[in-house]
Amino acid sequence: MATFLYKLGRLAFRRRHFVALIWVALLTLAGVGAASAPPAGNSSFSIPGTEAQKAFDLLEQRFPGASADGATARVVFKAPGGEKMTDAGNKATVNKTVKELSHGSEVASVADPYTGHAVSKDGTIAYASVKYKVSGMELEDSSRTALEDAAKDARDAGLTVEIGGDALSAAPETGATEVIGIAIAAVVLVITFGSLLAAGLPLLTAIIGVGIGVSTVTALAHALDLGTTTSTLATMIGLAVGIDYALFIVSRYRAELAEGREREEAAGRAVGTAGSAVVFAGLTVVIALVGLSVVNIPMLTKMGIAAAGTVVVAVLIALTMIPALLGYAGRRVKPAGQKSRLLGGARAAKKAARPNMGTRWASFVVRRPVAVLLLGVIGLGAAAVPAASLELGLPDDGSQPVSTTQRRAYDLLSEGFGPGFNGPLMVVVDAKKSDDPKAAFTRVTDDIKGLKDVVTVTPAQPNKAGDTATVTVIPNSKPSSTTTEDLVHAIRDAGSGIKAKTDAEVLVTGSTAMNIDVSQKLNDALFPYLALVVGLAFLLLIVVFRSLLVPLKAALGFLLSVLAALGAVVAVFQWGWLSGLMGVEETGPVMSMMPIFMVGVVFGLAMDYEVFLVTRMREAYVHDEKPGQAIVTGFRHGARVVTAAAVIMIAVFSGFIGSSESMIKMIGFGLAIAVFFDAFIVRMAVVPAVLALLGRRAWWLPKWLDRVLPNVDVEGEGLRTEPGSGPKDLDEDRELVRV
Repeated sequence: MATFLYKLGRLAFRRRHFVALIWVALLTLAGVGAASAPPAGNSSFSIPGTEAQKAFDLLEQRFPGASADGATARVVFKAPGGEKMTDAGNKATVNKTVKELSHGSEVASVADPYTGHAVSKDGTIAYASVKYKVSGMELEDSSRTALEDAAKDARDAGLTVEIGGDALSAAPETGATEVIGIAIAAVVLVITFGSLLAAGLPLLTAIIGVGIGVSTVTALAHALDLGTTTSTLATMIGLAVGIDYALFIVSRYRAELAEGREREEAAGRAVGTAGSAVVFAGLTVVIALVGLSVVNIPMLTKMGIAAAGTVVVAVLIALTMIPALLGYAGRRVKPAGQKSRLLGGARAAKKAARPNMGTRWASFVVRRPVAVLLLGVIGLGAAAVPAASLELGLPDDGSQPVSTTQRRAYDLLSEGFGPGFNGPLMVVVDAKKSDDPKAAFTRVTDDIKGLKDVVTVTPAQPNKAGDTATVTVIPNSKPSSTTTEDLVHAIRDAGSGIKAKTDAEVLVTGSTAMNIDVSQKLNDALFPYLALVVGLAFLLLIVVFRSLLVPLKAALGFLLSVLAALGAVVAVFQWGWLSGLMGVEETGPVMSMMPIFMVGVVFGLAMDYEVFLVTRMREAYVHDEKPGQAIVTGFRHGARVVTAAAVIMIAVFSGFIGSSESMIKMIGFGLAIAVFFDAFIVRMAVVPAVLALLGRRAWWLPKWLDRVLPNVDVEGEGLRTEPGSGPKDLDEDRELVRV
């Protein structure tokens, strides 16, 4: 591996014009494809294998043209103080608005409040339901404009009017904080390298890689049904790993220059050593992201594969474009530590002789491993405590900021009709096999009326064939409450008894039931997913480190950091701690897919730091250093760069906290805090403490397994020359070549 990458790095350095041309051509091709492709719609949210999805599919078959998955809007009206919606003037305004809402080719139907019994008991609040033929983000701008204009006209007439539903869905906005995150990354790179040019290389290559990856996602979005969130997450992860991978190779290049190597040789060795770590770190991220497909939620699978594709591009760019750009930069990229030598005299000698921060910290940990280990584990354990109160759910309009019309509509409906009105349950009765469908429909409505927490049950609405009917159930509790979840399970339990007596199948669907099914599916998939991803990565790390205990320690450290990060997410987004600072206007359940997505991404990123830091220790150990000294050597060479990489990644992820999309905001915060815990507590404290306690046992591997495993030579042993031989002799020394 190291020798192959060494040759690739030298080739890219020599043929830099050709390499640069290839990447520019790919960026141009992807950009043209993105610009000419149809715009992405709202990714269809299907959950195979769930009862809610089965009911949706049945509705499509038995109620053709009903647009079960079409966008909806609820235009909510409130009368001025002292008036009622049934007053003549207000009624005329509503009728006029309903007429306006019915115009448009994408409108399927509009329900009048007065004929549809959609006026509150006190007469102060009413709503009109609008059904569209297409999903929310597939709506034409003209349809959204017509909806908003109709509401504005009613407001001008003196009514309070708000719009709920998904018809106003829009692409999430990330805000200025994303730019601030990139700016912080640039500052950290300048401080790390002491050069604007050297700092600019990782930023440039990361932006090119993200540009290719995201443009490709955009170009394929319509054809592959990829939502806008997919490209946002690909940007988030691709930018972070792209900067980090380039940072490690440029840093190793400068270290090779400091040892007196020629620039082409230094580029080859940087790619052969640090590049090997980049390949395996990238593989762990890809495994974690692609592994999301085992959950069998198409949207999550697409998000993971798109982000994994961007990571692959980041790895390839780091291995080829970075050495090419280093060839263009020439002597303007200085060897590591050259600034210290330029200080001159005694000052330079004093600075060179002083151990760096990484060396001093590692030496302290090696001397006090038990204290550092206990402090790190106890601290992460304390941060993880809130995770015990984790509540999962999917967002509805009740989780929107109070400044949005969707949230105000939600509150008005709760005020006029009760909190459960915002999350109606749709019960689908399949009586095709029943001898008496009408009796089955009646039995279903009667049984549901007798359940706890039910406010209203509408009469069954059969299809034309009379073999299938829908029943709308209004709970007494809000959609995200555990009481509503219990009601869904109670209806399904009652359906089992109904089927036994009438041969009619009862299915519960609707957004609330779908959210409950998604949460359950994600919970069920979490442990199999963990086993698959951690298991594959464990095997990969055994090959990389040629050890059993080091990969085991890496996996356990990851579990500590991800539990602590989940605890922080619960504290902020569920409990409301520091919610104002994070821009969280409304606390509530944590996003259902947050734990499993965080596990996937954080595991990959955690293994990045493990590979980058511990490969340096492994390299020192196989070159005959004692275990404790190998830890110090690894930190002397790698701590500064790993610290810079972690700060950059935290800055990039934190930039997405300013997003208007609650899911992006939560993921941005969760990944940022997880990287902080993993990089600065687990990898910088817990890992060296455990290795110091284990000593030589950390690198133990059974002899039979050592013979079976392929030798990938991540530490670059095959690049070492005999004493006295120059770097140029390497290509001719065939005995030292080892792939």
